[in-house]
Amino acid sequence: MKNTFQIRTLRNIPGLVTISIILLFMIQSTHSKTNSLKDLQPDLPMQAGSWSAQTGDRIFDQETIFSYIDGGAEVYKAYNFRQCLSRRYTLSGGPAIILDIFDMGSSEDAYGVFTHDIDGATIDIGQDGRYRPGWLSFWKSRFFVSIYMEEESTAAEQAVKELGRQVADKIAGHGPKPEILSQLPPLGLQADRIRYLHHPVMLNYHYYISDENILNISADTDVALAEYQLGNQAAQLLLIKYPTSENVAQSQVDFLNHYLPDADKKGAALLENGKWAVIHKKGHLLAIVLEADSREYAELLLKNIQ
Repeated sequence: MKNTFQIRTLRNIPGLVTISIILLFMIQSTHSKTNSLKDLQPDLPMQAGSWSAQTGDRIFDQETIFSYIDGGAEVYKAYNFRQCLSRRYTLSGGPAIILDIFDMGSSEDAYGVFTHDIDGATIDIGQDGRYRPGWLSFWKSRFFVSIYMEEESTAAEQAVKELGRQVADKIAGHGPKPEILSQLPPLGLQADRIRYLHHPVMLNYHYYISDENILNISADTDVALAEYQLGNQAAQLLLIKYPTSENVAQSQVDFLNHYLPDADKKGAALLENGKWAVIHKKGHLLAIVLEADSREYAELLLKNIQ
């Protein structure tokens, strides 16, 4: 109310109204600004149930992350990874609990790296929390959080979940998901089975297309790979947003030539496994039903691209 009153009383004073509004938005932006790993570190819990934090958190950057995650660092690099804070919690005579917080630079990339592994049961921790035996993960704002136990036990599971809740509470704000998700057709969309990416290697990991980047996926493209189930009809849809319509046209040609050479004039082909693949372009979007149980369902999905 105080800010509203200030704007109203200054309304008739030339120049000051604009200045006051700008200052108001600056103050609001400052308060809502997402904290950094440096901001988070002093507030992170020192206890997780009966487990105590070891001194000396480790911080990894874009180069040193390879020394920490052998063979898996490329996944984080593919989502523009910035830094990782790792804290180890120990229990006398027992297995450790490891907390890793990854600063991905944006909420979109935090969501993206989270979707690299979306197995597990949903849990109300952070954004879209997942729990599998021995491992909790979630994203919030521009951070991806991973907490795992070296050995499973009831006490360790409770400690991991409580630690997750405390860490999530320390991360300011909630981040938006990638805008391209809003353009996925809703008919049968499995909301918890969506992956977001902008690197061809990540696409091939989840659905192999080609050793070559025939869809011209780059840092300038947004990609959603989604699973669908409508009644007894299942499908997988790939939606790619390019910077220009020319990129779309070229990628459509490349995909048809290399992946669907037998497609008809409508861009549809019956695959060897008895499923249907169909490709369609719309503005800056290229939509590909990679496989569907019927041509009718594939074409229905493409007609409902948002």
